[in-house]
Amino acid sequence: MEELPENKKIILFDGVCNLCDSSVQYIIKYDKKDVFRFVALQSELGQEIIDYIGINSTIDSIILYIPKIAYYTKADAALLIAKELSGSVSFLYYLTYTPKVIKNYIYDFIAKNRYKWYGKKENCMNPTPAIMNKFLV
Repeated sequence: MEELPENKKIILFDGVCNLCDSSVQYIIKYDKKDVFRFVALQSELGQEIIDYIGINSTIDSIILYIPKIAYYTKADAALLIAKELSGSVSFLYYLTYTPKVIKNYIYDFIAKNRYKWYGKKENCMNPTPAIMNKFLV
């Protein structure tokens, strides 16, 4: 596996999901401290990271990976990402105090319906040159 930047938090996302694509674009816009890098779950590097941290390769939820420290999935990942963003969305971090079963129930409900509600692409997104440095390949 290629050397990952240790000073960045890596977001693994569903590269064909329109909701996930919109979320990545939002994160890039509000990541004023340049905390995050992105990898599609479907990519070779995405699969290598999943194997390395020991997650089932069929996972289709967001993963926040902090190299050599920890990883988080589902609602925990989303809320920790929100904490790092500028703007009003950072208040969502306080939902971390909600019981995990409730947070993940809501997360799973949205995840289960995301293709039906927001659609799906044939291929992973192609970052524009302006944001290419935010993606690991």
